[in-house]
Amino acid sequence: MPHTAEWFANIGSAATRRAYKNAMADFMGFVGIHQADEFRVVTRAHVIAWRDDLKGRELSGNTIRHRLAALSSLFEYLCDKNAVTHNPVKGVQRPQADSHEGKTPALGDHQARKLLAAPSGDNVKAKRDQAILATLLYHALRREELCRLTVKDARHERRGVAHLRVSGKGGKTRYVPLHPAAGGLIADYLEAAGHGGDSVGALFRPLHRGRDRGAGNAMTADAVYKLVRSYSGALGFQVGAHALRATAATNALDHAADLAKVQEWLGHANIATTRIYDHRRTKPADSPTFKVAY
Repeated sequence: MPHTAEWFANIGSAATRRAYKNAMADFMGFVGIHQADEFRVVTRAHVIAWRDDLKGRELSGNTIRHRLAALSSLFEYLCDKNAVTHNPVKGVQRPQADSHEGKTPALGDHQARKLLAAPSGDNVKAKRDQAILATLLYHALRREELCRLTVKDARHERRGVAHLRVSGKGGKTRYVPLHPAAGGLIADYLEAAGHGGDSVGALFRPLHRGRDRGAGNAMTADAVYKLVRSYSGALGFQVGAHALRATAATNALDHAADLAKVQEWLGHANIATTRIYDHRRTKPADSPTFKVAY
């Protein structure tokens, strides 16, 4: 069914495309669909059975909701194209959304310091990796945003202050002041790597030799994820790249940053999303437990 391919092609975000592709593969495997035109035979009973299977696998409420939303999006598109007669996801009860308590763990300050110091040596790889970790931990970037940075993006000045030009979700651009520590590490990396003069080329590049490196291709989001996992795992607290975003946001809020400013800094459309990282009211030390005295 060519409309299925069209639906995928119309999803602008690579991350959303990847998530929806995984959801569709899971659903098709569960129902036993092998060809796109078999979506015509899907009923609400199939969808309910899949939802219950996802619950049985102990996936979070948000994950199940997202997968059902992906399936519903496909069927809405197919309905618009008259490829199917109805959307079988409609009317299927979805699990409640998870609470606003952040699921991504934030590192403690001591762990963040250890991670920043983890890349050792005076070679290009160590300098690049340290600059990447600093850029993530000091600016709370998404890994896709980090990969989209060009050399020029790290050299913007606004009112005499160095800024990063960040291309965020939905094609939105924001300017984030460049932390001096990260700025110094980026400068060291560019000097060692030798592509500081390539202003429109990728800032962070793969290190393997050959055509890809010479063309200024950017690192992939998957490579950044693996980099963070590798260094943090060696330190005994393995996390993904998003944990560094959570760490930066939580740290900023813990040090009295304004919530609305943090929302803008993170590139969140809704301040409710930013509140996920605000743990100031949930510190164990502030619990009434520790106010009880006998």
